[in-house]
Amino acid sequence: MKFKNKGRKIYKTKEKNYYGKSPVGKAFSVGLTVLLIGGIFFIGFSVAGPLINYAKQKGDTVTTTAPDFEDEAATDVYGDDITQEITSAAVPFNLERFKAYSLSTMDLVDKETLKKALKRVPADGKIEYIEVPMKEQGGDIYYATNNYYATSSGIVDGSMTSKEIANEIISAGYKPAAHISTFYDNTVPMFFQDMSYLTYADGSLWIDNSVEAGGKPWMSPFSENAVKYITDLVDEVTSAGFVRVVCSDFVFPDFRQSDIDILGDRYVSSDRYMSLTSSANMMYEKAMSNDSKMLLEVDASDILRGKKDILHPMLLKVNTLVLNINLDNIVYGVITPDTIYEFNGTPSENVKKMLDLVGDDLEDFNVAVRVSGSTAGIQELLDAKDEIVRCGYDSYVIG
Repeated sequence: MKFKNKGRKIYKTKEKNYYGKSPVGKAFSVGLTVLLIGGIFFIGFSVAGPLINYAKQKGDTVTTTAPDFEDEAATDVYGDDITQEITSAAVPFNLERFKAYSLSTMDLVDKETLKKALKRVPADGKIEYIEVPMKEQGGDIYYATNNYYATSSGIVDGSMTSKEIANEIISAGYKPAAHISTFYDNTVPMFFQDMSYLTYADGSLWIDNSVEAGGKPWMSPFSENAVKYITDLVDEVTSAGFVRVVCSDFVFPDFRQSDIDILGDRYVSSDRYMSLTSSANMMYEKAMSNDSKMLLEVDASDILRGKKDILHPMLLKVNTLVLNINLDNIVYGVITPDTIYEFNGTPSENVKKMLDLVGDDLEDFNVAVRVSGSTAGIQELLDAKDEIVRCGYDSYVIG
């Protein structure tokens, strides 16, 4: 997470002593002071109470002491006997660090394969969490679940239960974190069409291209059953011992005008983001109810393209983002309506460039930076991790 000192300085000056007043004057001054202090406290609590309740989120911790940052800019500065200068840093409430290493779906074939993968975790990465892909883009699930929608759709590709996976990670000395792709699901909506985008005229299944071109349906955040399905998966993994769950792909498909003509304006309206934020909040609450915490992953190239419907901090209960810089996705550049962004450097250079480009969009969140992609080797990923730290982020995910 990157901490920025954006607060204003508050100056506290010692109260001066004034002499020469009469006893009556002193009494009058004391009485007036008491009234003023009482009024100030009344107004302060009346205003501050609702603000604190609004800002504080379930599971977050508010402290009255300065956080123990390693950055000198976050250290309190004390003045002389007359004046104390205290810097009030505008940092988020949840200051937890998240240092994780992500395994692949191939590492979840069976227990022996998982144990071998855990032994390959780089010792110099200061890793505390192991993140495993429980549900991937497209819809496939890589653990043995009994979820009705998953088993009926034939997408379960795993022999170990979520509890068995979590226990193996704990036995290896790490904390388990699950990764779940949410609405980038093209399989379950094919079997349960009420979870998909439906045409406006006759309620038929919408696909993102022609059948000949490999068109596929998408899971819709407007569907109550779709949201419940994913929330049930979050419930399953967090109740099985995963102390963190990283939920990604709170996104919409790229609708063309021809799509809008048959779907209607609902899916491209200016307030469509509310379907994503409300869904994320439901998953957050479910994770919290199981003594776990949810992090929300966003793709860096999506943000650069302007696809950031989910980034509404005032509406989200989750306040920690995982920014995924997928090196595979940017190797040929990122094309926007106005610019073509090229990433021709080393993985470390490309990570730094992306952070410079999208950092301003993340200022209102705690941020962990993930560097992923098959085009980079493990040492290049570790070098990129070091660059992430140099950029001021002390939370990261490798792989």
